[in-house]
Amino acid sequence: MQMANGQEERIRIVQETVAGKEITFAHVMGGPAPIIYQKLGLNPQVDYQSSAIGIMNVTPPESAVIASDIAVKSGNVYLGFADRFTGTLIITGEISDVMSAMTEIVNYFRDDLGYVVCKITKR
Repeated sequence: MQMANGQEERIRIVQETVAGKEITFAHVMGGPAPIIYQKLGLNPQVDYQSSAIGIMNVTPPESAVIASDIAVKSGNVYLGFADRFTGTLIITGEISDVMSAMTEIVNYFRDDLGYVVCKITKR
């Protein structure tokens, strides 16, 4: 935007998220290609034999710590990534173990913590 004195006025936009108590995304990928593991920063030598990836996003983002704990205690899954700043969780394992862990997380957050949760999708 050009001002009368010839200087340019800059508009500053601030984006802010309001943390609700919700699981906004929960998806299980069965049999993903090794390149997906690599692009996610996972080690395909360790993780690919498991052949399933579960990915989830929770708010407030610190909830990813709780979700991680539930996941690793619920069965034979590997914690690939957990970020308490974005609320992202990635787990790997056999498809049945990943589904079971995702289900445990969603059920606990809905039933015990009162979160709004999405449906777990699978492909």
